[in-house]
Amino acid sequence: MGPDTPLRDAATPAASTGRRRLPIGAEALPEGGVDFRVWAPRCRELTVEIENLRPIPLSAEAGGYFSTQVDEARPGMRYRFRPDNSDQAYPDPASHFQPEGPHGPSEIIDSRVFRWTDAEWRGRRRDELVIYEMHIGTFTPQGNWQAAQRELQVLAELGITCLELMPVADFSGSFGWGYDGVDLFAPTRLYGRPDDFRAFVDRAHALGLGVILDVVYNHLGPDGNYLKCFSESYFTDRYKNEWGEAVNFDGPDSGPVREFVLANVRYWIGEFHLDGLRLDATQQMFDASPDHILAAITREVRDAAPDRNTIVIGENEPQEARLVRPAERGGYALDALWNDDFHHSAMVALTGRREAYYTDYRGRPNEFIGAAKYGFLYQGQRYVWQKKPRGTPALDLPAESFIVFLQNHDQVANSIAGQRLHALTSPGHWRAMTAHLLLMPGIPMLFQGQEFAASSPFLYFADHRPGLDRAVRRGRREFLGQFPSIAAPEVSDRLADPSEAESFRRSALDPAERQTHATVVALHRDLLALRRYDPVFGRRPARVDGAVLGARAWLLRFFSDEGDRLLVVNLGPDLTMRPAPEPLLAPIEGHSWDILWSSEAPEYGGVGTPPLYRSGYLRIAAESALVLMPAARDRENRKNRRQRDG
Repeated sequence: MGPDTPLRDAATPAASTGRRRLPIGAEALPEGGVDFRVWAPRCRELTVEIENLRPIPLSAEAGGYFSTQVDEARPGMRYRFRPDNSDQAYPDPASHFQPEGPHGPSEIIDSRVFRWTDAEWRGRRRDELVIYEMHIGTFTPQGNWQAAQRELQVLAELGITCLELMPVADFSGSFGWGYDGVDLFAPTRLYGRPDDFRAFVDRAHALGLGVILDVVYNHLGPDGNYLKCFSESYFTDRYKNEWGEAVNFDGPDSGPVREFVLANVRYWIGEFHLDGLRLDATQQMFDASPDHILAAITREVRDAAPDRNTIVIGENEPQEARLVRPAERGGYALDALWNDDFHHSAMVALTGRREAYYTDYRGRPNEFIGAAKYGFLYQGQRYVWQKKPRGTPALDLPAESFIVFLQNHDQVANSIAGQRLHALTSPGHWRAMTAHLLLMPGIPMLFQGQEFAASSPFLYFADHRPGLDRAVRRGRREFLGQFPSIAAPEVSDRLADPSEAESFRRSALDPAERQTHATVVALHRDLLALRRYDPVFGRRPARVDGAVLGARAWLLRFFSDEGDRLLVVNLGPDLTMRPAPEPLLAPIEGHSWDILWSSEAPEYGGVGTPPLYRSGYLRIAAESALVLMPAARDRENRKNRRQRDG
């Protein structure tokens, strides 16, 4: 809004909060006009400046709120709030769109205009989930909602059932991961308009894909955060936060702050039809009140979508099991937590590197059996890297309470050049571990491009103003310095600059690699089909046990009335089970084992699978995984004779 913009008068009756869907923000009214409401206890007076209208004062309410209804305001108009006749006006703390970024004016958005087609959608159950983490800015070369939407059918056909979107709350600059968001209600203008986001979700639902959003409620970004211009109480110095000021969930004036966050939860679930949330770094969400904000958030998700399945996932570095226990047992009732322990063990097993936060893992078979049966590996044992106990007891939780993964945005970027795991190990190892990931109990998660062994890296990138970019660059180098292999001068000098546009550009996926790397796609597609449609793997939760078969080999046995399944993983050399004093290897009475699936099948890029039995003993090829099923013994005997005589 420039100084020469023509102005019109507008009526300013007091706002009525009873008709509002959310307690804050600008809401277009069905009968016309717009209702504005903002919490601004720092202000004595507050006016809203809408393009082409004269400044309009807001009426003060109890508790530091201000509101007004502007009959002549319309969706599409841009506006700012000016406190106490100051020299500067600010965007709406609950802005639904920032077309010029966090420093520009807010835009009035009418969410009712979008025509949804997902009335019959009921979400995905927890036992159906196969999650796909994606960053809209790099998921396609175009980096927007519309381009991403065109790729959704491919993911559905692969066997993905739920998309987990990295944060989309608007942030400064022209690229970033999204974890420095400052406008929590405004989908970033970098990927399109809010209705483009809605169209993405609507299309996902039509294809049977749930959509959950990664949200950051533990801090706000360092650039473009104007909340303190309205109230100092949004943040507190009573807790130390790793990324800036802690959000005030339990101190003086914390009620409206909690309302702000809970309104944001309802906004995403209600107005974008999202199927749940992934909560970033929950250990940095400090709350000593009787009703922890995590429990309140989970309830809000459920209440906002009572007619469909929703999921709330937490990232929690200290591995606190209470987050997923039900409220009646003192928990916060989240559905699942990210399981870093599984990832760290897999990285050590596949790369041999044990440095920094991989120090306390050996990558041994018992770790993969433990993760399959019990989730976290550390449930209170002392942790050398942190010099203190890690985790809390979680043996009472089903394995389905944990998200397991071989890659995610953080872990891929925490390498020398943003390398993906398939580039850090052998093809056989990688195929075998992929089988374990996609068939084990728990909820598997893939990171974008993992399903076709993307050649593009995923780097840390963040576009910040001069000065702040240097601090980010220095901080990133210091963080990666915990890895001795990366801290070496000849390596650290080659680290990608987060502020360079090239770091962002290089991280974009090339969808054409789905065809050029078709064997990898087939591997993931067939494993996910087994997980979903096999009469044993498809019955979840299933009863599972496991056994160590060798220094680098193990099995998981899935029990079922339909006939058991064995998943055998061998990361070592050829293994012949002679002798085989392991009860879980015993076949069902009257049967022997037969190969149902092999990671070494040529269609997956493998070298072929040798016969399962050698002189009556099970044989597992090097660097491979097999899925075994019962076969009638006379059938197996005929097969052995053919192999012997042929």
